Amino acid sequence: MRRAAHALSVLLWAATLSGGVARAHHSFAVFFQTDKTIAVTGVVTELQFKNPHGLIRLTVTRPDGGTEEWTAETNSPSILARRGWDKQTLKPGEKVTVQGWPARNGTRYLRMQSALRADGTPIGKPLSANED
Repeated sequence: MRRAAHALSVLLWAATLSGGVARAHHSFAVFFQTDKTIAVTGVVTELQFKNPHGLIRLTVTRPDGGTEEWTAETNSPSILARRGWDKQTLKPGEKVTVQGWPARNGTRYLRMQSALRADGTPIGKPLSANED
């Protein structure tokens, strides 16, 4: 009986934790404008190759000469790997252009669709909004 009670408590604990993870994942259309794409060119400050989505942080120079920070959300590392990416694909200091769907809330945040090196060479294969 004690063993069954322990097993039940472990199962309930695991269910509680997994429910939080499931709720944390968001719908693409809720956060990003699906009918619009933008391109942002900047210098890579960081590539986070992590789950559930990677992040590319860029310093972008505005037309007035000032700078601003942008973040591009990518697909998961496993999908990026199938598209030709790895942890070393982008290095800090590298200039890139990231194209994607802008955040609905107007922040400097987008969901990456494609990326180009400074010379115009595509980085990996383009990504889909529906690939997680």
